Amino acid sequence: MLGRMFVDHPHSVGESYLDHARVATRFGVTLVAAGGACLVHALVPGLFRTTGSRAIERLHREMIARRH
Repeated sequence: MLGRMFVDHPHSVGESYLDHARVATRFGVTLVAAGGACLVHALVPGLFRTTGSRAIERLHREMIARRH
């Protein structure tokens, strides 16, 4: 059970547990920051006009590249 929760998925994408934790943490922090920029943009449309979309595009490119 524990192996399935902590090891199987990272190994299925070619990463160790720590490698996967680093990548997933970086993705999460990037998404939280992009979300914050989007919230600010909602209040002041002149700020952070492309921050959220650029972050998502960058993460998407990286995620696709990691699949191969």
